[in-house]
Amino acid sequence: MKMNCVCLAIGLVLLIAASSDAEPLDPVHPELCCFDFVSMNIPPNEIIKVEKLHARCPKPGYVVTTEAGKKICFENYPNS
Repeated sequence: MKMNCVCLAIGLVLLIAASSDAEPLDPVHPELCCFDFVSMNIPPNEIIKVEKLHARCPKPGYVVTTEAGKKICFENYPNS
């Protein structure tokens, strides 16, 4: 009998959790933020893309994607 009660209680908790409409507190969050930045020059021919960080990131800056697929964080627009 005790095992049936335990299984029933666990089942109810799982059912409640699965049917919950809970959402994160901040549904709009940036996918990429930088916390460490570099100060170096990248040859312009190696830069594929430069993206400004989202306004909700704790520090403003830019992410540079290179031909090698690396993403590098800069505080200021690179090569300027």
